Formats: sequence, structure tokens, C-alpha cells
Amino acid sequence: MSEDRRATCPSVPFLSLDTLWFQVAGTLCNLRCTHCFIACSPHNHSHGMLSLATVRRYLKEAEALGVKEYYFTGGEPFMNRELLPILEETLRLGPATVLTNGLFLDAKRCAKLQALQLGSEYSLDLRISVDGWGPDDHDRIRGPGTFSRTMAGVRRLWDAGLNPVLTVTELAEGVASPSGRERFLEQLRGMGISKPRLKVLSLFRLGAEERRQRGYHPWERLEPDTKVDPEQLQCGSGRMVTSQGVYVCPILIDVPGARMGQTLLETLRPFDLAYPACYTCHVQGVTCRT
Repeated sequence: MSEDRRATCPSVPFLSLDTLWFQVAGTLCNLRCTHCFIACSPHNHSHGMLSLATVRRYLKEAEALGVKEYYFTGGEPFMNRELLPILEETLRLGPATVLTNGLFLDAKRCAKLQALQLGSEYSLDLRISVDGWGPDDHDRIRGPGTFSRTMAGVRRLWDAGLNPVLTVTELAEGVASPSGRERFLEQLRGMGISKPRLKVLSLFRLGAEERRQRGYHPWERLEPDTKVDPEQLQCGSGRMVTSQGVYVCPILIDVPGARMGQTLLETLRPFDLAYPACYTCHVQGVTCRT
């Protein structure tokens, strides 16, 4: 990023390190979703898997810095064979959330996840990505047959005693409207999930989504006089650990300027909102938290 651009963008102050993310599966995924903002795939090795030993090192630092909650994403987190022991370690310190496409949630794994939840005083959340109310929308984005397999994973979690959060992007037309949300909730109730949970996410025009539709327009940038609320932006109180170091947030791990250091302590400073994705976060009020 040029110094000129740094001088013409707002900066978000650092408040505290409340939320820590782990790119636990790197950029490896069993799917090639057409809207993935970091273009994860079975062959994307730009960020590698995180080992249990590496996560332990960051957890120790996070505990000393007062982190309150932990998130695990990818790629597809369950492609990391050490994910369950990683979650066990994490749940000794605080609540944990896993973001997954739901395709690895067989009955045995769901039972193990419930055992982890029951063995901790902190909560374990599973966030399942869905794109549309059925296979017509979802499978077009994520691949043939994925909708039915994902929803089967949702049901297995529920049967095991866990209530997942379904996350759906605004790629599905009308999903962000009150009627669209209610349609999703009713569908889940029809599956026997009596207390459905839903999170709607904005699209980021990066990675695969940039190729699918378009990238950001030149005017989609924050201006120097834009007033930002650090309590509403993830970069004011969160960081993302990858195999390449610590980044400001999950959205910008493919942006070199968003890498803030190798340790958490090195990243506890303000961040310049100089990237197009910052525009989406600010204008849409996006939060990656559950």
C-alpha cells in the first residue's frame, strides 16, 4: 500500500484483544465456492495448516493478553486432523467457534464435539455455511449434492445436542430481508430444530467473488474524514493467526499490508482502513463474530 493511500484513509484505534481467529486449515478446502473471498480450494496452499503446537503457543500468549473468545476457520477446519485436540486446549481458556461447510460432520465426530462441549465450562459453537434455501442456489455455488449433505450435518449436530448457527451470504436474493430470514428459520424448524440460529453475511468482492462477478469499484474506499467506530469493527479488538503470521482480520489474509507481525504482542496497534474490504465492513456493519 502506498504512503499516499495511507495518508488518505481513516485509521481504527486498537482497543483490546478480545477475539482471536485461527486460519487452522490454511487455505485448503474440499470445495471451490464461487464467492470465497480468499479463493480456498483443495490446491490452494498460500496459507498452511496450523499445528497443535503452533496453536498452543498463540493460546498461551492470548491468555496473557486477556483474549475472551476464539474462532477457527479455513479453508475447511475439519481438514486439519488436529482440530479436536486444538479445540480441547482452547476450551480450557474460553468459548470457541468453528466455521465449517458441514460436510465432515458424521455422527461420530458430532458426538466427539458434544463431549468437548460437555467437558468445558465454555461454549462450543459450530457455524455452518449455507447459500440459499435449497440445492438450486447452494449447489450452484458450492457443488452438486452439497446442500443435502450439509443439512444432514446440521441435523446430526442437533441430534448430538449441539445447536449450530447457519450462516448464509447475501448472494441468495432476498435472504437479508425479514421475510427471507423467516423463511430460513421456518425451514430449520421443519427439520425439527426448535431454536434455529441464523447469521446473514455480506459479500466481499475479493478472491473467487472478484472473478465471479466483479471487484471493487475505485470509489469503494473509505475517505479520510469517514468516522469509524472501533467497537463496531473487528480490527479494533481482534486479530487472525495464519501460518504466515498475524493479520488484522480474517478477510485480508491475502493482502500483504494486512500482516501485522509474527506474535500477538506485535499487532496491538492501530490499523489503517486503506483496503476495499474495509469499505464493506464499515458500510454494511459487518462483523465476523457469531
